[in-house]
Amino acid sequence: MSTIQVFDPALCCSSGVCGVDIDQALVTFAADIDWLKSQGVKVERANLAQQPQAFADHAQVRQLLQSQGDKALPTIIVDGQLKSSGRYPSRDELARWANLAPASSLFTDQVAELVAIGAAIASNCEPCFKFHYDKARKLGVADADVRRAVDLAQQVKEAPARAVLNLANRYLKNGDALSAIGVAAAPAASACCTPASADATATKCC
Repeated sequence: MSTIQVFDPALCCSSGVCGVDIDQALVTFAADIDWLKSQGVKVERANLAQQPQAFADHAQVRQLLQSQGDKALPTIIVDGQLKSSGRYPSRDELARWANLAPASSLFTDQVAELVAIGAAIASNCEPCFKFHYDKARKLGVADADVRRAVDLAQQVKEAPARAVLNLANRYLKNGDALSAIGVAAAPAASACCTPASADATATKCC
């Protein structure tokens, strides 16, 4: 099985996936590394800030740093061969270099139709639902899976309505409580759904 060596630029930790401002490229690459390990690939990872000696001891990486500086990082070495530098490779590239079949996509035609059915429910589009339901059935999608897609879409669709009802109930409850002790409720918002340039005294909504 292949051995992949990753020489990272200076990171705050072994993977760089820490702190509050995380680079999405590092998050994606960390997931790809975990996938490689799950496939039996040996992965060795060195961080310039924490393992500088590993960079000095590797002739290819040392030469890259001498000629390009830290722009050469990250550097990826596979079975002793330089594969990339200055960027994090994609999972498909890593899989190809490690002689693995790329991970198959989960987004099949069947899944696409379930997504479309959910969108039809969310948008109240009857023709859309009929079209994508018929197409899903022709692709072998079970009614049970369609039902799950419909129920999930409806839950998502109803979430804003539930939230605004909860807000209204909180306002009403607070208003009742304040009235009971003789305190005026908070003033109403001056405007709703109006452009930024609209008259600030507008009181109508939509």
